[in-house]
Parts: sequence; structure tokens; C-alpha cells
Amino acid sequence: MKRERKDHLLLVFFILLVFLILYAVYFVFGLLIPQKAARDFGQPDPQLETSRRILYAINLEANKKTLTTPLDADGVKRIFTIQYGESASQVVYDLYQAGLIHAYNPFIDLLIYTGNDKKIQTGIYTLSPAMSMLDIANHIVDSNPQDVAFSFLPGWRSEEIAALLPQSGLAVDAADFLDEVKDPAGDYKIVESSGAGSLEGFLFPGEYQMLRSADAQDLAAALTGQFAAQLPAEYAGLVEKKGLSLYESIILASIVQKEMVATDEGPLIAGVFLNRLKASMPLQSDPTVQYAFGFDQASGSWWKNPLTESDLQTNSPYNTYLNPGLPPAPICNPGMTALMAVANAMDTPYLYFRAACDGSGRHVFSATYEEHLAAACQ
Repeated sequence: MKRERKDHLLLVFFILLVFLILYAVYFVFGLLIPQKAARDFGQPDPQLETSRRILYAINLEANKKTLTTPLDADGVKRIFTIQYGESASQVVYDLYQAGLIHAYNPFIDLLIYTGNDKKIQTGIYTLSPAMSMLDIANHIVDSNPQDVAFSFLPGWRSEEIAALLPQSGLAVDAADFLDEVKDPAGDYKIVESSGAGSLEGFLFPGEYQMLRSADAQDLAAALTGQFAAQLPAEYAGLVEKKGLSLYESIILASIVQKEMVATDEGPLIAGVFLNRLKASMPLQSDPTVQYAFGFDQASGSWWKNPLTESDLQTNSPYNTYLNPGLPPAPICNPGMTALMAVANAMDTPYLYFRAACDGSGRHVFSATYEEHLAAACQ
């Protein structure tokens, strides 16, 4: 009886001991280490399962020295770029290859633990091996890196581009940018070679990653540089066959850009204007009048629409109702579609076009004035 009682007590003691050991393991690994990891590395991603959260916390604490010690305390700063669409694993691999971090797996564990693997920001960063892996991990999820995305659409005039600058995150002053466009002080080879007096027409539409510290010349150089890079090598030869110099083709492309809605009509519209130039007819393009008119306070737009009869009498060399030939400079900054529409202008008998009456944005093209009148909407 006493033996059975003793065995029973031993069993109870053993169960209590096992329970205490399990509790101690849970207390250390389930509570203490996760709490310490949260203090050392930040709060874990709430979407992580409890078991994974504990596992990552253990891994991070085991690699704490690696994560908090710089690769090279005397390392120099360098530019590191994260491209759009890059995965977290690719970014970490690039950091490792660039000699900015000294371990791949702990860095990935840190990103996943904090949820920052889903928050890495595209951009240009100044990093250094003198930064710890923890510092670098926090830096590449900063929503305010050294660069900013800046974009504008085809057909915008320089004043519209300048209006974006105050809220863009760039240090570029809008007035300084417009001064640079109108009276370039920088070195813009394609502009100089064309004989242009301003940068209007050469500011290539699209999206750019610009350093926040960029000035007006930096921005202008990026936009005109992209124009030069995108223009096909054979472009000047193509427009020469149309009887145009490079600059004249850009001026015409700026008009085509504002006239066309359906892009497939671009070569037709360009062909009409070339026919008018050959026939010594005025171009009579409304967008040139809109450009000459300037900012319309009533609509809050640089492109007043509709124009009145008195608007068509605006005294300006850009008004192609009053002045023959091309205007003296581009009226906007055309995209590649409009530029190529001029290079590939169609040879047709058309001298007129007007908006179709179906609201599609397309045009009706006519060879004679009588046909043009007959195409008017009733």
C-alpha cells in the first residue's frame, strides 16, 4: 500500500516536473524571446501565424549580433537602386552582392518577421556598409527615399509641367524651370543642333525617377535627354523627305498631338497639314490659338475650349488662322506617337478635317471645301 502511494507521488511529481519544464520552455520561447525580439527588431507582422512568429523571433535573437553589427564600420556611402517590381529576395540578394550586408538569410527573416518584405519602396537610396542590416532594412521601406517619381502626359505645355512641381517632392522651383525652358542655360545638344531657342517641344512625356535634390537644369536635362534617347536615329531623314527640318517636324508634331484623339488618325492629320503647307493655305488649327490665348481663368485651363470668333482673332504669331505656315515654336511637348505620325504622314488629297458627329473623337477628312461643309453636324 505504502509502495503504491509512493509510486503515485512519484508519478504526480513527474507530471508536475514535465509541466514545469513545458511551461518554462513556453515562457522562454513563447513569451520572453518574442517580447525581446519585439523590443530589438520591432513589432512582428500581425498576419504571421503564432508558430512562425515565435520561430522568426528565435532566429532573429540568435542572429542579433549579425543584424546589428555593420559589415564595415569605415564603409563609404554608395547609391543603391531598387527597381519597380523587384521581389524582396532579389533586393536582399542585390544588397549582398553590392557588399552592403554580410548575410542573406537573417536579413530575409527580419523582413518577413516585420512584414517589411511587402513594404519595400522603389527608389534610389544612399546606403553604406557602415550601416547595420537592421538600419538598412528600415531604410529601404522608408516612403521618402532620395528620389521621387515625376510624370506628365503627352501634349502638356511647359507651364502645365511647372504647375506639378510644388507638390512633386522635387526641390525644383517652378519659376526657375520655366526660365530654363524659355532661355536655356544648360547644355542640351539635341535642342542646340535643331536651332531651337527654347526647350518647349523637347520635354519628353513619361515617368521619371528624379533625385529630390535635383534643380531646374537637372530636370530639363533629364526630359530633353529622354527625348534624344527615344527619337529614332533615322527620324531626321524621314521628316526631311516630307520637306521638314527636325525642328519643323517637332512643331508640327506638337499640333498633331493636340488635334488627334484616335492615335491611328495621326498620320492622316499630319498629311492634311503638310498638304496645306504645300498649297500655301493657313493651317487654321484651334490648338495654336489656344496656345496663343494662354491661361483661361474661367475654365482654369491652358487650353480654352470652345473658342469664340473673337478668340480666333488673337494677335499672336502662334495663331495659324492669322499667320501662314507653322508657328514659330512647338505649342506643347509631343509624345512619340505624334512625332512618328509626322514622320509617317500619309499622302492623301485631304485638305480639311473636322470632328465626326458621333462623339467618338474621330474626324471626317475631306478633299474639298464643299465636302468639308457637307460633313458639318446638323
